[in-house]
Amino acid sequence: MRIEATDGNEHKVWLTDSEIEDLRRATTSQRDDLIIQLGAFVGLRAFEIPQVSPVDVKQTESDQYRLRVRSGKDTSGNGGKPRDAYLPDSVERDLQRYQNEHNIVPKDPYVDLTQPGVRAVVRRTAQRAADETGDADFEKVSTHDLRRRFAQRLLVDQQMNPRVVMAVGGWESFAAIEPYLNAPSESVIDDAFDNISL
Repeated sequence: MRIEATDGNEHKVWLTDSEIEDLRRATTSQRDDLIIQLGAFVGLRAFEIPQVSPVDVKQTESDQYRLRVRSGKDTSGNGGKPRDAYLPDSVERDLQRYQNEHNIVPKDPYVDLTQPGVRAVVRRTAQRAADETGDADFEKVSTHDLRRRFAQRLLVDQQMNPRVVMAVGGWESFAAIEPYLNAPSESVIDDAFDNISL
């Protein structure tokens, strides 16, 4: 994991997929694992996670899943607009299982927490991951770092069209997504050097 210090006592943490799995292993409940997945694999913000409910899951004609996020962040001054986030099959299955096991009705949220509650879950999980792995950098992980991994995976690792990532992730401008484009992951750096001889 790569850490960047920002203003104040804040940090940007650039996670890898294996570190996301370390976080998932450190969760203590199915709900907490869903919070990690919704941030890291669907790209939801902390305030968006409590908004989504079973009625928001839709299947496309090509058998992919989308998750309707009703009010995203207002980055344009026009009020937050809804978007259809890409929902990986594995996350959809976990949401379906959670709904069935906890008798969640279609219009009730999967995660019955406030935004601060979601952030607290991620902080506690990150602390446990730090304890379990011996890597104190996990203590710096926030909900936004999960979303950062989502963007970096698609833009850098998978080289996906930025406009597609903007649409499913709720970014309104290239300026908002540009920091994720300029930060190659460790595997991208490794692959670049594997292809040359020094």
